[in-house]
Amino acid sequence: MIVANRKPLEEILEMIRPYKKILLLGCNECVTVCAAGGQREVGVLASELRLSRAKDGNEIEIREHTLERQCDHEYIDQIRPFVGDYEIVLSMACGAGVQYVAETCRSKLVVPAVDTTFLGVTMEQGVWSERCQGCGNCILDKTGGICPIARCAKSLLNGPCGGSSGGKCEIDKEVDCGWQLIIDRLQELGQMDRYEEIIPVKDWTTARDGGPRKRMREDLRL
Repeated sequence: MIVANRKPLEEILEMIRPYKKILLLGCNECVTVCAAGGQREVGVLASELRLSRAKDGNEIEIREHTLERQCDHEYIDQIRPFVGDYEIVLSMACGAGVQYVAETCRSKLVVPAVDTTFLGVTMEQGVWSERCQGCGNCILDKTGGICPIARCAKSLLNGPCGGSSGGKCEIDKEVDCGWQLIIDRLQELGQMDRYEEIIPVKDWTTARDGGPRKRMREDLRL
C-alpha cells in the first residue's frame, strides 16, 4: 500500500490562497487505509479550511468528493460534470493520483494535500512501516523475503555494514538492522548458503528504463 501524510494546514492554505472555489478530492484506496486522504479526512480538512479562511474574512466554497481511485480514468471521469465549476482541485491522493487527475482534467490546476512517503504495510492500528521502494528488480528470493533496499538505512545489497550493533542500525538504535533481519530469516529457513552469494550492484538506469516505467498486458487491452 502507498503510505502518505497530510501536509500542514499552513502549507495547504498557501497553495489555495488565491482561489475561492475549491474541489477537495479524496481517494478511497491507500490513503484511506493510512488515514491521510479518505472521506473522513476530506471532511476534516474541508472544515479546517473553511474555519481558517472565515477567520481571515476570506471565505471559500468547497465541494467535498471522494473517488474510489484517483489513479484510474474510469473513476476520474465522474468529476467531469462539475470540475469546471471550480477554480482548483485540491487532491488528497498519492502523487500518482494527483498527476493523473491533472492529466485528465487539463484545464484545472491540481495540487497535493498530502506528501507521498513509501510503499508499506500496516503494523498495527495507526502504525505503517516501509517495505518496498519499487526498484523494478526484486531480489527477495535471495534475501529471505526481506528487502535490503527498503529495510537497510544504506540500501546495502551485501551486508551488514560495520556500524550495526546488537541487531540495530547505527543510524537509529530503535531501527532493526535490515541485514540482521535477513540473516535471522535465512537461518530460520535453513538457507544460509544464500548469504554467501554476492548480490551484484544494481543497474539503476535499467531498473528505471530511462524514464517513467510502464507495464502492459496485451491480453487485457481492449
